Amino acid sequence: MAKTQTNPADTDLHRTLFDLRYDRSRADLWTMLDRLYGLHPDYPAFQKALDTALTRAWQQRPADLRLLDLKRDLEPDWFQRPDMAGYVFYIDRFCDTLRGVPDRLDYLKTLGISYVHFMPCLKPRRGDNDGGYSVMDYGAINPIYGTMDDFEAATRACRAQGISVCVDLVLNHTAKEHAWAKKARKGDPKYRDYYLMFEDDRQPKEYEKTLVEIFPDNAPGSFTWYEDCQRWVWTTFNEHQWDLNWANPQVFLEMTKVMLALANRGVDILRFDAVAFMWKRMGTRCQSEPECHMLLQALRAACRIVAPAVIHLEEAIVGPAEMLPYLGRGEHDGKEGNLAYHNSLMVQFWSSLAARDTQLMSYVLGTHFPPQLTNATYATYLRCHDDIGWAVTDEDAAAVGLNGALHRGFLSDFYEGVFPGSFAKGALFQYNPDTGDKRISGTCASLAGLELAVEAEDARAVDRAIDRILMGHALIASFGGIPLLYMGDEIALLNDWGYTDYPPHAHDSRWLHRPLMDWDRAALAQADAESIPGRVFRGVREILARRAEVPEFHANNATEVLQTGNSALFAFARRSPARSVVCIYNFTETWTAIPASWAVQNGATEMHELLSDATVIASGGAIPLPPYARVWLR
Repeated sequence: MAKTQTNPADTDLHRTLFDLRYDRSRADLWTMLDRLYGLHPDYPAFQKALDTALTRAWQQRPADLRLLDLKRDLEPDWFQRPDMAGYVFYIDRFCDTLRGVPDRLDYLKTLGISYVHFMPCLKPRRGDNDGGYSVMDYGAINPIYGTMDDFEAATRACRAQGISVCVDLVLNHTAKEHAWAKKARKGDPKYRDYYLMFEDDRQPKEYEKTLVEIFPDNAPGSFTWYEDCQRWVWTTFNEHQWDLNWANPQVFLEMTKVMLALANRGVDILRFDAVAFMWKRMGTRCQSEPECHMLLQALRAACRIVAPAVIHLEEAIVGPAEMLPYLGRGEHDGKEGNLAYHNSLMVQFWSSLAARDTQLMSYVLGTHFPPQLTNATYATYLRCHDDIGWAVTDEDAAAVGLNGALHRGFLSDFYEGVFPGSFAKGALFQYNPDTGDKRISGTCASLAGLELAVEAEDARAVDRAIDRILMGHALIASFGGIPLLYMGDEIALLNDWGYTDYPPHAHDSRWLHRPLMDWDRAALAQADAESIPGRVFRGVREILARRAEVPEFHANNATEVLQTGNSALFAFARRSPARSVVCIYNFTETWTAIPASWAVQNGATEMHELLSDATVIASGGAIPLPPYARVWLR
């Protein structure tokens, strides 16, 4: 890390700012830690050690990042503004190594990107490492990507271009090769208490009565026996991923140090992985326990003290009622995560496309989500590196006259491409015959119908697939939050069926939608606006550019789901104090219409369409909507 020289006056000023920030977040931090660890015998020593760690991390914080802290303290809504748009990629699949990142920033700026997520880049174990989420060293970079110096150079280059950097911090577990785990395996009692280890299987069997298997095909069960240390170890995800014991305050201390070290390397957004699993309680699923939220509030408070320029993205792919607390509800309101994935928006987009019916989407998004959040917003997306799980509850399905199990089965069959008349082409992931759960893999373009259309050389089907892709991107750009593009979606990359030829990937169909970036296709997209990749690239770029110009899309403005009386349409209004934007999406391949009076009554008084920058002219008192229309009416 680069060292900076400061004069005494500067040091006094920054120390004063540190003290003021500590005072600001003191209660948010220590109220939670007192409740979590106050009765632990090592708590007094832990308090002193944490204070020392916070002070040391502040002292080591580079001058340019301290300036960014001040700027973002003065502009706390920086991540909620409509010019924020994200791009997510595996470094090796996008630009080979970290040294290649600066060379690709012009491409991202042309697209309108102001936030990049480097998929897991900390040093993982060798061999199977869950796509990089099995970390053996939080202080080093995966050597195939480069070094920590390369990482810092990449974050500086991004910062110079006004692009914020997000990286993953896996909180629930470490690789079994991590230094802590190695010491635990050798019998060190201090480090055995960093994990959840059992001498026999009596407690594991009791826990497993209520636990849910995450990877039933590849990693059944939640505990693994290790002969060398004669212990059962809690391994929620894979046998090589050892769950941390967050009931031990030393784990909190260690992970806080890791968090602040990454912040001091130039990270702007920390994506906390698998946060729902951090706290264990007998007789429960051991997911989203109240202590998870106490821990996350305390971590955020520590970060606000040392590095307030940094925000937290909490990865909890769960139902709405369980997800919203990760953005701060009740006592944690405004004090926990700044971002969380809007998994429900993604699921409902694909569900409505397949069904050609938006009633479930309108019900779920209109019923379960508040219009506004405090100092937080959603990360909205159509696809990510992971599979799609059909998070549709039986209760929500029944509310609109559907059978939940049948609808989930229909969606899996549709997007696998085996349902009659489906336009999609995907693959199953982790099919569980006991529960009927079938998840889906596939790129955005292939699931939207482009792969089949190209294979059939059907120009009309290609047009419709592109319309679906662009409608989806207009949706995530307008609903509220930060839209995230997964690498290659902007040039309509198709499924990579060759993933089965590479043994380390062959068992995991998620590699189907993690193709290498096709830079020839990207060049074609920019050179030929009428090519398939060119049409998608131009469309996505224009959507993000228009979004940046619409102040109503600031994430602090309310999102109100509207009832249209037409099941083909999904509509909502973005309400600012001054005026509204009414967004309308047609989820079918047929023309439809909506009364102009309805649009006016819901706030579209100017009848100006922002995506096309044109005045809307009603025909016979109705606004005509073409197939897969995407309309932003002010």
